[in-house]
Amino acid sequence: MAEGDTRIPGFIPKIRQEIVDQIERKYLDIAYCDQSPAQVVDIYYPDGEYTQPYPVIVYFHGGGFRIGAKDDVDLEPMLRGLKRGYVLVSAEYRKSDEARFPAALYDAKAVIRFLRANAALYQMDPSRIGVWGPSAGGWIVGMLGVTAENPAFEDLTMGNAKYASNVDAVVDWCGPCGNFLDMDAAAIKSGLVGRRPHNDPESPESKFLGAPITTVPELCRLAAPYVYAHADIPPFLIVHGSGDKNVPIEQSITFYRALTKAAGEDRAELFVAEGQPHHGNSWYTKTWLSDHCLDFFDEALQRHVNNAQ
Repeated sequence: MAEGDTRIPGFIPKIRQEIVDQIERKYLDIAYCDQSPAQVVDIYYPDGEYTQPYPVIVYFHGGGFRIGAKDDVDLEPMLRGLKRGYVLVSAEYRKSDEARFPAALYDAKAVIRFLRANAALYQMDPSRIGVWGPSAGGWIVGMLGVTAENPAFEDLTMGNAKYASNVDAVVDWCGPCGNFLDMDAAAIKSGLVGRRPHNDPESPESKFLGAPITTVPELCRLAAPYVYAHADIPPFLIVHGSGDKNVPIEQSITFYRALTKAAGEDRAELFVAEGQPHHGNSWYTKTWLSDHCLDFFDEALQRHVNNAQ
């Protein structure tokens, strides 16, 4: 549990119902695949009359790959995108107690393909799809950004195989996007040690991979987003607090360095908040931070459209 976050460990409360009730147009629990009850999305629309296809932000929640939900409290900052004219899609995915790596990424790519296949039905612009996720969700969006067209990380039998799963902009909030095996050493070096060692056989990362991470170093490497950095990545914004006890900031620094080395410094930004903890009911809920992320999406998605014309 992050400092300044009053949530009970192992439990993330739902977003306040009054916030959801204020959104007039929405579709809830839309299935994007039929392999699991977890494979559903909620779609929220801006107020006002529809005039042209909406740009899209897809949210993947956090929770250590094992808890959390598409309607948890951490959705609130992302819903602010409705006032910018975005459709917000909040996606559920299979957790580690149901399916191991890379199932969550298979699900995420199935979400993107589903949205493109049904873009006309849901009034979305398939050429402007950004993704946003905290913690485990940050890992998911990080992998989405670096593994486009990588067949090892896509199960086309899940549906809509003719549609692309690439994304056009990525906001990664404190995702473990380096190597899981580096996390404990970084925490010990900084003195920011969390409740459970990441090398523990019962850690979220071990459960996600299906084995104690110290026994599967090659699998840890295969699950490390930074390994897949390449020259054609979409724009990235990485946000991390330097006081994070859950995911050491070195994970984001490693990812940022890999992205900029592969694609150039104009393709990725690392925003560090000095002394701030992991995401949750603390600094991540502040309007100034969501505004910074939405400004990034405004620029990145419009730039993508301009480059495609």
